[in-house]
Amino acid sequence: MEQAEEIPERPGTRFWEIDAVRGIAILMMVVYHLMYDLVYFGVADMAVTSGFWRAFALTCACTFVFLVGLSLHISRERAMQRGMEGRALVQKFLMRGLFILALGGGISLVTWQVIGEGYILFGILHLIGLSICLAPLFFSLQKNNLVAGVIVLALGLVVTGTAGPIWLAWLGIHPAGFYSVDYEPLIPWFGLVLLGLGTGAYLYPKGHPLRQIRQPCLPITNLLAAAGRHSLLIYLIHQPILILGMVVAGIIPPGALGIF
Repeated sequence: MEQAEEIPERPGTRFWEIDAVRGIAILMMVVYHLMYDLVYFGVADMAVTSGFWRAFALTCACTFVFLVGLSLHISRERAMQRGMEGRALVQKFLMRGLFILALGGGISLVTWQVIGEGYILFGILHLIGLSICLAPLFFSLQKNNLVAGVIVLALGLVVTGTAGPIWLAWLGIHPAGFYSVDYEPLIPWFGLVLLGLGTGAYLYPKGHPLRQIRQPCLPITNLLAAAGRHSLLIYLIHQPILILGMVVAGIIPPGALGIF
């Protein structure tokens, strides 16, 4: 879902299938957040945090995070083919990750000001940013990242529900009663990044696909791939656009936002 993890750096080297799957995930996210906003502002009455919609949201988030790992593998392989290695390679991903973490920090400040309780302390942008920073430590594992990913996911079974100080929330440990509208701690979510890294080593060895997948000549495919290529931008602007659209359409009054 973010620009920094996307694959090719040279024109004509993108993999449409990865962009299209990411595009599906970003569109699912927009749909879910629309439903969530309708409930949040009292327009609709539905269970968006359980049942079908909870599964819908988890599927979307899991897809994004898995693709982060897959794309990181390809990006690393291509960087090495251009002669980048050692400190320069680590710096490349560290700077990417810090950029995404900074955006996540901005989201935290905005949600803290706008919604207060339940603001995003460590959401998907924070997770992706930190995961990109940590990825160089796991690149050499290649296919063994599948095992590492399973271990981290299993560790999540232990960590989830563990009470602790709020400053450990990034690890999945937090005070009882903690709530955030978007919360994806490193454990267990980093496990999905590792699964993506391991899968990338299988499906895209040396940064090239085992088998070329021909893109269907369908407008929807181009649309999804385009959305996937600009997932970070869509993520950053979709909520203001959704809310402004509901205000303009008269679905919610401007006063309901508490900021007009």
